[in-house]
Amino acid sequence: MTYLEVVNNVLRRLREDEVSTVSDTTYSAMIGDLVNDAKRQVEDTWNWSALLADVAVATVDGTATYPLTGTGNRATMVDARNLTSGWWLKQQTPMWGRAQGLTTLPEGSPTYYVTGGVDSSGDTEVTLYPTPDGVYSVSFNVFQRTADLTNGATEITIPTQPVIHLAWAMAAREKGEVGGQTAAEIFGVASRVLSDAVAYDSAKNSTAAIFYEV
Repeated sequence: MTYLEVVNNVLRRLREDEVSTVSDTTYSAMIGDLVNDAKRQVEDTWNWSALLADVAVATVDGTATYPLTGTGNRATMVDARNLTSGWWLKQQTPMWGRAQGLTTLPEGSPTYYVTGGVDSSGDTEVTLYPTPDGVYSVSFNVFQRTADLTNGATEITIPTQPVIHLAWAMAAREKGEVGGQTAAEIFGVASRVLSDAVAYDSAKNSTAAIFYEV
């Protein structure tokens, strides 16, 4: 479903008129904000399979730190591969990374990485060890959570029913009783819908929560 479709779905449940754009009225714009709040909460609840993405990095000779463009500051790292050399990169701790700065390391093909802060665009940064001595193709597999929605035509990739029910509950709390249902009752339904959605998504890969050393 699109952002606008979700907003209209919530408006109907509140017995309000549908809109042609999210910003049509002050009220629909508020519902749009609540939909974004709900989307963020639902995204943060679980590593949804729909958010899994590969982020490519092309290294530069002598440069160790790179942004994972488009990931923002809410990405969850799964694994990393040095596609050029054909091996997996192992993740190390920031303390390990700082310790490497105490000695002069030779440059070479990256075998380790450390996640750090964010760049000026707010994207997660990673530092590769050893520092690349040329061009290597490195792929980071991440759960890439999305930015707030602004365009009504944007498709919501995660399950939309939990987003709809949670946004509806938030709106009902602000508005008061809706059709005989209290906000507390709607929040209860939203919690069950979210729990079911997580169960369905986790069933796609029953080993998703198991860690394997590579």
